[in-house]
Amino acid sequence: MEGNIVAAFTRFYKRMKRHPVQYTRMAVQIVFTLFLLFVGLRFYQFYEHFNSLGAEPFVPRPSAVEGFLPISALVALKVWITTGIFDPIHPAGLALFAFFVASGFVFRKAFCGWMCPIGTLSEWIGRLGKKLFKRNFDVPKWLGWLLKPIKYLILLFFIKFIVIDMPAFYAIDFMAGDYNKISDVKMMLFFLHMGGLGLKVILVLVILSLFVKNFWCRFLCPYGAMIGIGSVFGITKIKRNEETCIDCNACTRVCPQRIAVAKVKAVRTPDCSACMSCVEVCPVKDTLNMTVAGKKVNKWAVPAAFFAAFFLAVVIAKATGHWNTMISYEEFRILIPNVYNIGH
Repeated sequence: MEGNIVAAFTRFYKRMKRHPVQYTRMAVQIVFTLFLLFVGLRFYQFYEHFNSLGAEPFVPRPSAVEGFLPISALVALKVWITTGIFDPIHPAGLALFAFFVASGFVFRKAFCGWMCPIGTLSEWIGRLGKKLFKRNFDVPKWLGWLLKPIKYLILLFFIKFIVIDMPAFYAIDFMAGDYNKISDVKMMLFFLHMGGLGLKVILVLVILSLFVKNFWCRFLCPYGAMIGIGSVFGITKIKRNEETCIDCNACTRVCPQRIAVAKVKAVRTPDCSACMSCVEVCPVKDTLNMTVAGKKVNKWAVPAAFFAAFFLAVVIAKATGHWNTMISYEEFRILIPNVYNIGH
């Protein structure tokens, strides 16, 4: 028994030594997932205090929950751009949304590859599928071309409806309205008391992700699509040295987004999540490299810089008063018990 444990640990250590970035990424994903579960628990306790009319103890509202309100943040972004008013209702949501969208220009979709809880869940389900079926499947190339535009069409719908068509005064009214003030509570209750249709949709996505790794991220996620568009015009790219490449195809096989890295000179696709899997798995030194403004950088540079920028953005948001909501305790005391009576 002891020998088996030592052997397993030795194998794990050797794999970790060969792929330190990927094991670090996995650890970061686990830490952020646990943190967000803690945020969810604290937010539920915050809700229960008001829902029980004060019978349950008060827990401060965690502002990080606003990161799960991208539609509200998009409305707030429109208001900020058109009027200069920074959302006082969900300021952390706007700060996070603005940072993640802007980060695509410099760090590609590092948010998706390193931090996003939905991306993490989708990736882990894919790994489970590989263990169950001994492989990950993929959709036929023609079907992939048909599915890929879906996330951009969803994004286009929200951009047209909110950014283009919605008048600024209506966006301001929505932002300041009671529905938006407790949209985080409504979101939580939706997932806690999900109906049959919602459960069926999630079940279908889980099954698809078991067979096709990262199905949601690759074909359906509009948030990732928005960040990815910025990355196309950004300064960060993975480049392949065609002269030293031995065409082993390891980079393409390991890519969670199924990008054909081995067939391109530079990865310009908006799907790249800067996970660094391809760079780390390449057996030939300096054949695959991450580049910033055309210059080669260390494989740790982009993810490390992304997290440094993220934490700096959070510190700045807090220091400038753009993190905690202006909604008072008294207002929550009135709104939350009436959550089911408040509509758009």
